Amino acid sequence: MNEEKPQQRKRRRKESTSDTVGILGGAAESEEKKVKTKGLNEIITSLSFLEDQEKNEFEEVDKANREEILQLEENHSKRNRAMMDYYTNLQDFHRDAEQAEGTRKRKGKANAFAAANVAAIAIGAGGGAAASSAEDSVFSAGDNKSPAAPGPQRRLWVKNRSKDWWDQCNSPDFPEEEFKKAFRMGKETFDLICNELSSVVAKENTMLRDAVPVRQRVAVCIWRLATGEPLRLVSKKFGLGISTCHKLVLEVCSAIRTVLMPKYLRWPEEETVTRIKEEFESISGIPNVVGSMYTTHIPIIAPKISVAAYFNRRHTERNQKTSYSITVQGVVDPRGVFTDVCIGYPGSMPDDQVLEKSTLFQRANAGFYQGVWIIGGSGYPLMDWVLVPYTQQHLTWTQHAFNEKIGEIQKIAKDSFARVKGRWGCLQKRTEVKLQDLPVVLGACCVLHNICELRNEQLDASMEYELVDDEMVPEIGLRSATAMKARDAIAHNLLHHNHAGTSFIS
Repeated sequence: MNEEKPQQRKRRRKESTSDTVGILGGAAESEEKKVKTKGLNEIITSLSFLEDQEKNEFEEVDKANREEILQLEENHSKRNRAMMDYYTNLQDFHRDAEQAEGTRKRKGKANAFAAANVAAIAIGAGGGAAASSAEDSVFSAGDNKSPAAPGPQRRLWVKNRSKDWWDQCNSPDFPEEEFKKAFRMGKETFDLICNELSSVVAKENTMLRDAVPVRQRVAVCIWRLATGEPLRLVSKKFGLGISTCHKLVLEVCSAIRTVLMPKYLRWPEEETVTRIKEEFESISGIPNVVGSMYTTHIPIIAPKISVAAYFNRRHTERNQKTSYSITVQGVVDPRGVFTDVCIGYPGSMPDDQVLEKSTLFQRANAGFYQGVWIIGGSGYPLMDWVLVPYTQQHLTWTQHAFNEKIGEIQKIAKDSFARVKGRWGCLQKRTEVKLQDLPVVLGACCVLHNICELRNEQLDASMEYELVDDEMVPEIGLRSATAMKARDAIAHNLLHHNHAGTSFIS
């Protein structure tokens, strides 16, 4: 019994020791699991945080892109709205100006009639006529039947101005060369224009004053266009008032547009088109060419509306002086005579946009120029009817030779515009003419240029003008795959038939 008790105590101590070791081992194992679990949780949390951060960054980038796209679309729509508002305002402005001019003319006529009545009444009273017969005296003065008023006479005081210079120019003895220098044309051409416009610009004498003769009216306009001198000097040269000279210039230019433009500036007939094709082909070797196209800029004073639209950035950068302008697009035949013009679009528009706005482009879309070419510079796009030079940097021999021939035709239009600006000095500097009247004046210059060219009026060497216009390659320069193939074929044929130049080899 005594031996069994110590053994039992030993067994109990062993069991208690093993239990303690088991408990400690379990605690350590549990602690290790907790550490691992915590580490995994931290890793998962970090990964989740990184994923959220990456997602947020992606959303921010996507949001910024969407905002940028919306802003670009908004700016584009604003620009379109601004241009539409500008053209609407311009049309409204022209309409209001025409209405105001009509109202002014009606008031002027009413005032003139009232003044005539007052003058006639005063004359009747001074001659001893009774007050009760005032109306009869007015009637007889108008009818030329009263012995007291034998004919229409000037009743209002008019300032006497010297017109010696014009009287000398109008004399048959005035030298032809001096006349050409003053009016950029000979006397016969001047007489032709006067005869053509006589029925439209002639006015009758009134009781208030004698009408300005047709020749003097036409001379005022042509001299003003030729020299570009201010109206103050025009007034002094012709012995007329400044406002009268301004009115005469606009009236004669409007008459030129109405009477002479349909006759002297129009698209040629079929027979003439055939001759034009032959002449252009003899110059360049390129077949089916019916015209050479060029766009120039006319400087203007900063307009009161839509200033940004008329701002000419390229001229401003080149001249280091703020410039505003409007555009004149023209197509000429081999002689440099205009067959089509598009006048008056703002100077900020590049050549290809002016072309798209023109009547020429609308007629082309209707198939009017199918099968023929109009030659343009690098500022125009290549289309089914517009043939332009290659504009890439590295040209092949064939392409370079083709560009030379295109340049020869393009030079005809550029030289024609140079003669226009050289002959009509008003186009060389900012003019006093209002923006809404400028297209009429520029159109008259183009018509008068055609008349001078058709009548072989040579431009004096001292009046030659160096034309500088900046061409911008359009954003979409190739607009027809068919035209690309046709241009390549023309270039190949030029080289194959020895029409291409070789000046670039030397």
